[in-house]
Amino acid sequence: MNALINLKGIRKNYRLANREIEVLKGIDLDVQKGRFVCIMGPSGSGKSTLLNIIGCLDRPSAGVYELEGREIDAVSDNDLSGIRNRKMGFVFQNFNLLPRLPAWKNVELPLIYCGIGSRERKKRAHEMLERVGLADRAEHSPSEMSGGEQQRVAIARALVNVPLIILADEPTGNLDSGSGREIMGLFRDLHRDGTTVLLVTHEREISAYGERVITIRDGICTDGCF
Repeated sequence: MNALINLKGIRKNYRLANREIEVLKGIDLDVQKGRFVCIMGPSGSGKSTLLNIIGCLDRPSAGVYELEGREIDAVSDNDLSGIRNRKMGFVFQNFNLLPRLPAWKNVELPLIYCGIGSRERKKRAHEMLERVGLADRAEHSPSEMSGGEQQRVAIARALVNVPLIILADEPTGNLDSGSGREIMGLFRDLHRDGTTVLLVTHEREISAYGERVITIRDGICTDGCF
């Protein structure tokens, strides 16, 4: 079976002042469609950089990245933007919601970039909020919600385009333990429904929700990549 995601020799360097910082040092990784993969590692290990490359938010300095058999390195910036919008759903630690918009308007944002009409956008946004258990909070702004509810809105926004992959970077990092368990239960349910989930964490308790755990340390995959 061909992998959904195939990384070969992925390296990432950044220039800081007069020196080159090597963040990823040759990552090989295959991920099949429908898997729930947790990427573990301490702060500064390179795990978020790897997720950004997989999510087409950044490009590798060297190596080959194939998504559905297509070599992403050869894709133009405009096409890369389209891939992000159509195939990727992002969930971040800090929610990244627009504070003055009600929940449903935050959720509909990716659909605006796809040129979906306003009536259809609203319908899909409300459907996604219902899916994450927030149908009754659609008109509430982020400031009127708990952290757990805000993260659910962010997950609904990530799902509204029916993406190929959900990428989550420390999605429970700003939540209390109870809210964190609720959010991880939601990711588990999404996976059971067939969604491919890649989740970055430094917490072993969170990584236990994944069916596969990859460990990154000092830019090298030390466990689980093969």
